[in-house]
Amino acid sequence: MTSALILIDLMPRIIGLPLAPHSGEDVLARCRELATSFRTSGRPVVQVRVDRPNVAEQPPGSDFAERLVHDGDIVVVKRTIGAFYGTGLDEQLRKRDVDTVVLAGLVTTMGVESTARAAADHGYEVEFVTDAMSGLAADEHEFAVSRTFPRFGEVRSTADYR
Repeated sequence: MTSALILIDLMPRIIGLPLAPHSGEDVLARCRELATSFRTSGRPVVQVRVDRPNVAEQPPGSDFAERLVHDGDIVVVKRTIGAFYGTGLDEQLRKRDVDTVVLAGLVTTMGVESTARAAADHGYEVEFVTDAMSGLAADEHEFAVSRTFPRFGEVRSTADYR
C-alpha cells in the first residue's frame, strides 16, 4: 500500500483569509510537518494550487506559500474546485502505485472536500488530516469533519503521521 499526501491551495491569498477553526498559518505549519514526514519515508507529496480560469493575470498571492514545494514533489495546477479534473493527478498517482490519498489544506468544504469526492470516485482510499485543514467558517469545517468525511474515509490528525 502506498499513500500520497495531497496539500490543497496553500497559497498566500487563501492562507490569509479569516479561516476557522484553525488559522491559515497554523494549517500551513501542520502541512509542512506532514510533508516532511511523507518525504522522509519516501512517500509522494502533491502540491495543488488553483488558477482562476479566463483571467489574463492571477491575483497577487496565487503562488504556493514560501518553502512549501520541494524537489520531487508533484505539482498540480487546477482550474476547478477539485484537484483531479483536467490535471493529470490520477495518472501521476497511478504511476507511483498510490492507493491511498491523505488530504490536508484549504479550504475544508471546497478544495479539500471536492478532491476527496473525486478521489473516492477514482477508487482511492481517503484519509483526512482535520487539524491540517480549515474552513471559511468553523461550523462548516466541523460539519464536514464529523458528518461528511467519515463517509468517505478515515478522519485523523497530524499526530497520527509523526
